[in-house]
Amino acid sequence: MVKNALEPEWEARFEGTSYGFRPGRSCHDAIAKIYLLARPNKRKKWVVDADIKGAFDTIDHGFLLRTLGMTPGRELIRQWLKAGVLEEGVVHETPLGTPQGGVISPLLLNIALHGMEAALGVRYNRSGEIAGKRAVVRYADDFVVFCESQADALEVRERLLPGWLAERGLCLSEEKTRIVHLTDGFDFLGFTIRHYPSPKTTRTGYKLLIRPSKKSVTGLRERLRDAWRQLCGHNVHAVLHKLNPIIRGWAHYFRTVVSSATFRGLDNWMHRRALRYARRTHPNKPWKWRANRYWGRLNPARQDHWVFGDKRSGAYLLKFGWVKIVRHQLVQGRASPDDPRLREYWWSRQKVNLACLSASDVTLVQEQDWYCPVCGMDLINGEPLERHHKVPRSEGGARLRANRVLVHLYCHQQVTAAWRNRPA
Repeated sequence: MVKNALEPEWEARFEGTSYGFRPGRSCHDAIAKIYLLARPNKRKKWVVDADIKGAFDTIDHGFLLRTLGMTPGRELIRQWLKAGVLEEGVVHETPLGTPQGGVISPLLLNIALHGMEAALGVRYNRSGEIAGKRAVVRYADDFVVFCESQADALEVRERLLPGWLAERGLCLSEEKTRIVHLTDGFDFLGFTIRHYPSPKTTRTGYKLLIRPSKKSVTGLRERLRDAWRQLCGHNVHAVLHKLNPIIRGWAHYFRTVVSSATFRGLDNWMHRRALRYARRTHPNKPWKWRANRYWGRLNPARQDHWVFGDKRSGAYLLKFGWVKIVRHQLVQGRASPDDPRLREYWWSRQKVNLACLSASDVTLVQEQDWYCPVCGMDLINGEPLERHHKVPRSEGGARLRANRVLVHLYCHQQVTAAWRNRPA
């Protein structure tokens, strides 16, 4: 309730280049903004790739409360900040920081970091375009500052940022903060942003490519490798149930950038893992028998005869390469979902998220008019979604669509807990 009271007011104040933990804004908006700033024909080619050390743990309570002013719920916020942490039966005081995982903590962090553009001297002209020598893109406590020279980047890192952050009880992480040129590239939110030489195809001699970072690809492979190992001895249905959500989620996150080559490499790697699974599951069967059992043209929309899956049910393992590359449309300036004049604009942006849902879930979303029936808020707001049975399966509820609704993960948990604790 306090978050819902505070958020509209601060959304009207926040800078347009702040994208983390805000309604209607996402990692993809931050990357889309970076794309506009990092293009080779722009002058800001030096980047301060910054990270705040323990941001949630070290925010100064006094500064935060002074910034909030006499707002509704101020005393509750003060009590939450001072409540302490219970660990192994021992209460530890919390003189600094916000509660980890708290519903209101991300909003409080954004409030504490509001004003970074002014501190760095970022200026805009009447058209809303950056007119100064610096630009910043922030996602929660991770941010990058674009500068026109290395000397200016050093001034930002050594003089401007430390003093401004110290007032809030924060400081830069020495290990994670560095100054780089765009020809060397940097990683941000799982993506690598870099200028590559291209003297024959561009006027500037360079082209900008944004790709999934090596760290992101390595992390995905480790996750999938662990999943394959855990699935050793399980049937193919369990394999598909475990792996498809991982593939779908990762591919849709990185489908807005130059990912085709990465997707092809991952598909080849997954094919080898599937071959190993089949060989271990049926060590005494010949290769042709295993191929005939697990591979075929299972996806009718594809002319691909090497799709791994269950021929009896028709279910199959997704491929990264099937996800079409779609560029993300950057959110407009400081546009807020709470602005009634922009209702049609936000409605059109919501529809883009249909690509992340299955066909049956899309139908449910449209039937629910894009709202969560539990909390009444927008269904597509960045939170995970779950299917909820109106009449529980344990009480004879059907699996039919008429008995299902899509709700937020946390709303689903609340409904389930209330049902379990109901009077007998």
